[in-house]
Amino acid sequence: MAHLVENMAYLGAEVPWHGLGSSLPKNQPIEVWQRAAGMDWHIREAEVLYSVSDAGVNLRPYADSKVLFRSDTQAPLSVVSNRYQVVQPREVLEFYRDLVSAGGFELETAGVLKNGKKLWALAKTGQETVLKGGDQVKAYLLLATSCDGTLATTAQFTSVRVVCNNTLQLAVGDRAGAVRVPHSTKFDPAVVKAELGIGVLAWDTFMTSIKTMSEAKVNKFQAMNYLVDVLGVSAPIEF
Repeated sequence: MAHLVENMAYLGAEVPWHGLGSSLPKNQPIEVWQRAAGMDWHIREAEVLYSVSDAGVNLRPYADSKVLFRSDTQAPLSVVSNRYQVVQPREVLEFYRDLVSAGGFELETAGVLKNGKKLWALAKTGQETVLKGGDQVKAYLLLATSCDGTLATTAQFTSVRVVCNNTLQLAVGDRAGAVRVPHSTKFDPAVVKAELGIGVLAWDTFMTSIKTMSEAKVNKFQAMNYLVDVLGVSAPIEF
């Protein structure tokens, strides 16, 4: 699958697999993240017009819909219902301002997908654990939204470091503990943060589950049967 990254920023030297984006040092303000991630524009609205003549000079408005477009390039983003509630790029990053300044969170990645149709930001919570075998698992808080109706504004705790459309889909595919605000409803950061208390419990449950799985003993025959079931391998597997 394509990464669909238009622009992004990330913390430190851990370059995303696609090699795109701008590296930022620690403790950068929200405004710096907004510029580096390509999120320093806003979503504008205009009425939908349709032509009623072959010459295209007689244009009439369609009252039930509106066009969303970028303020910087004027590129169209989508045609949506007039009830569609837009979440601006700056709102995605502003969500983290108090969490970063007083809550011990640290922005990890942020960016623009599909030419502006999707937006995300991801912050480290400071929680992490090491599983048996040395695998390190970190907890992140993700906020993602769309302006084309393909994704409700979604906030959730995740162990996935989101750097592209592929990893975003992987993260939001786990619905446990996620807070989803449909675009028919106005996004209220305070309400979402309050509801995320449920998400903390979901993260604790997830950590308990993966620790249990990492400590389970598996013999080579069980491993072989698992690989056959998952991968459909028919040839003998050497261990």
